[in-house]
Amino acid sequence: MMARKIKEEQARRQSIAADPRRQRDYGDAFDLIAAARKNFAPYERDRRFLDLAAGFNTQLFQYARSLVRFAAESAKPSAERLPEYADNRLPALGAALSADAPLYPDFDKMKLADSLAFMRDEYGASNPLVQRVLKGETPEARAAELIDGTKLKDASFRAQLFKGGAEAINVSNDPMLELARSIDPEARAVRKRYEDEVVGVERNAYAKIAHALFETEGTRLYPDATFTLRLSYGSVKGYNENGHHVAPFTTLGGLYERAAEHKYQFPYNLPQRWLDRKTALDLKTPFNFVTTNDIIGGNSGSPTVNRQGELVGLIFDGNIQSLVGNFIYDESVNRAISVDSRGMLEVMRKMFDATELVAELTGQTKAQAASGQH
Repeated sequence: MMARKIKEEQARRQSIAADPRRQRDYGDAFDLIAAARKNFAPYERDRRFLDLAAGFNTQLFQYARSLVRFAAESAKPSAERLPEYADNRLPALGAALSADAPLYPDFDKMKLADSLAFMRDEYGASNPLVQRVLKGETPEARAAELIDGTKLKDASFRAQLFKGGAEAINVSNDPMLELARSIDPEARAVRKRYEDEVVGVERNAYAKIAHALFETEGTRLYPDATFTLRLSYGSVKGYNENGHHVAPFTTLGGLYERAAEHKYQFPYNLPQRWLDRKTALDLKTPFNFVTTNDIIGGNSGSPTVNRQGELVGLIFDGNIQSLVGNFIYDESVNRAISVDSRGMLEVMRKMFDATELVAELTGQTKAQAASGQH
């Protein structure tokens, strides 16, 4: 893979350098990226631990940071705030903060203690930041103090703070909020530096490379994923793995066969309902299928449509060979995985008795949906 990418980059550099106009317009792009990455190296650790919060691995800290920053950003005009606190994003923020999502305090203590220990080991126990965060305690004790002491575990409390705005948030002495406040100046500073010195520079450089590439390759290449609407073309096709052919379709029967092969041990232990209702299913029904579509993280839930315009599945994953898809695509083995619409309907109808939903999805009457009529 690296050899191929190096060869591609060398070809692009040579193509740009061979034309004076292209060299003038695009010639500095690769050097700009290299310089940005070199300049980033000295504060990469700070970005990881402070901006990305690698030292504070608990959802409760994320709640605290969101509230602390909401209090600060809401005093500014919407256009001057951090993007995630603009007026049009606030309803989603409020919904996320007030959602009664499950939390597991003991697990959060373990995660937070581990990340605090990681930060201490990376920075050193005598580092002022570490001392300020740990307050003279061990990572385990500090994590327990924070998780046990915070009221942010309560969704109604988070919602109350959000509704109360800066006035309510800024006077709260909740320990998790105090922790988030204590590191926020440094976290904001490293975020701004990274966005100015790396993100902004690289975005400009990548645009130059893209222009140069499309001048020579035209529509033979499709653009990178940029969160814009697009179609990906592919075909249903199996592949070879470790000397064995992997068929393009799996079936509901294959699900049970695989579980039995592994003696129903985790992660092949099927729910009791699936065991009880096995005989009700048509085990020949396709369950999943693979295609040559080039997908990326974020495609999950994308509709899979056949040439007749029919919804035949939903993308939900890729095979192990697709993990390099951020950098390269190899049609011989890269596969997108969809759950087959036929499998979904069979399971909804016979496993979960969701005949009304099947009727709505298929345009059938409830009686037709219950009978499995097509």
